[in-house]
Amino acid sequence: MGRKLFGDISPFTYAIAVKRQIIARQVSDLLRRTNLATTRSMEDLPVAVYRHNSLIRRKLGNVDVALQENKAISLGLAAPHIDGVLIRPGETFSFWKLVGHCSARKGYRTGLTINNNGPASGIAGGMCQFTNLLHWMVLHSPLEIVEHHHHGEIDLFPDFNRQIPFGTGTSIVYNYLDYRVHNPTQNTFQFRISLTEEHLRGELRAAEALGVKYHLKEQDAHFQAVGQDVYRRNKVYRSVRDKRTGNEIANELIVQNNAKVLYDHALINAPIRDEHSDMVPLAG
Repeated sequence: MGRKLFGDISPFTYAIAVKRQIIARQVSDLLRRTNLATTRSMEDLPVAVYRHNSLIRRKLGNVDVALQENKAISLGLAAPHIDGVLIRPGETFSFWKLVGHCSARKGYRTGLTINNNGPASGIAGGMCQFTNLLHWMVLHSPLEIVEHHHHGEIDLFPDFNRQIPFGTGTSIVYNYLDYRVHNPTQNTFQFRISLTEEHLRGELRAAEALGVKYHLKEQDAHFQAVGQDVYRRNKVYRSVRDKRTGNEIANELIVQNNAKVLYDHALINAPIRDEHSDMVPLAG
């Protein structure tokens, strides 16, 4: 057995390790003098770049429904901190800089988290749904993603009304695992965020129209057996087309996933390829 990391020795040492990480990020921001976006406007910028609605309550295996209700409350508390923020030329958007520490004292509830490669719970759990929404909208824009923590190594729950490709989400932990986006353009962008009873609603707006259009497409999505395990694999590409000519000017692979399925394989609603073939599915 390998030597334990300091943070794995006990809950006390874990808390120390987390605090150290938080302080390190604060010092790093001070030294780098990153120009973080903090200005907000409740007036919409004139151009709608992309809109997306994210279902708040989802069927997630045997997860306690109370965690989903708590998540809805936590999302509602965080949304006003992001709604209206302007990302001006040269500025960097930081999720945690705007939202701050999500504590029980501020009203945040216990929600679903991912811990040690499996589901767990913690204060403000489920907040990654917020950055998932932001990330999906940003992928349809020229904004540059400068910090994004991907958790595509595991597939925790069977699909339920999936709207976007598997593995395009984010992982965040205050404040050292952040979601950050830089604006390298001369255009100004704006996030508008709101909640309904069913959805977290997002809109990315801009001061000026874009000359290109972005499209994301999933390819080679499949499940494959590897011994007694099953892995979920896919690739997601982003195509960029000139609006004036319709010509494709870029096509890039943005993520490739190879995620171990952790739920009952009987719940996989798709063919499972044989371990030794990329083409022939297992008989089911």
